[in-house]
Amino acid sequence: MPSKKSPNPIDIHVGSRVRLRRMMLGMSQEKLGESLGITFQQIQKYEKGTNRIGASRLQHIATVLKVPVSFFFEDAPGTPEEAEGFGETQPTSYVVDFLSSSEGLSLNKAFVRIEDPKVRRRIVDLVRSLAGDD
Repeated sequence: MPSKKSPNPIDIHVGSRVRLRRMMLGMSQEKLGESLGITFQQIQKYEKGTNRIGASRLQHIATVLKVPVSFFFEDAPGTPEEAEGFGETQPTSYVVDFLSSSEGLSLNKAFVRIEDPKVRRRIVDLVRSLAGDD
C-alpha cells in the first residue's frame, strides 16, 4: 500500500506562520475558523501543513489576522538569499519556533512588559545560567 505524500515544506511553513500570528493575537483556532466560515479542524490541518491554503483563503486569513500575505512567506524554506533585501539578516528558525510555542509567546509577552532594563538583564542572565550558557 503506497504511503501518503508528505506535506510540502512551504505549506508547513505557511501554516506555522498562520499559527504564530493567531497565537500572537491570542485568537483560538475556533475563532479563526468562525471568521473564515470553516471548522477549527480545518485550521489545524492548515497550521500543520497537511492541507494547502488556497490563494483566496490565504488572503482572507491575512485580512482576519491583520497582516500582509507576505508575512506567511517570510523566512520560507528555499527562499534565495538575494531576496533578503538590503543586507538585512533573516531571523533564525529557532526564534520563529520559540515564538510559535505557547511558552515562548507567554514568556515574550511578559518580558516586554518589564520596564526596568536592569531586571530584564538579570532575567536574561538567569535564563542563560539555567541553560548552562555561563
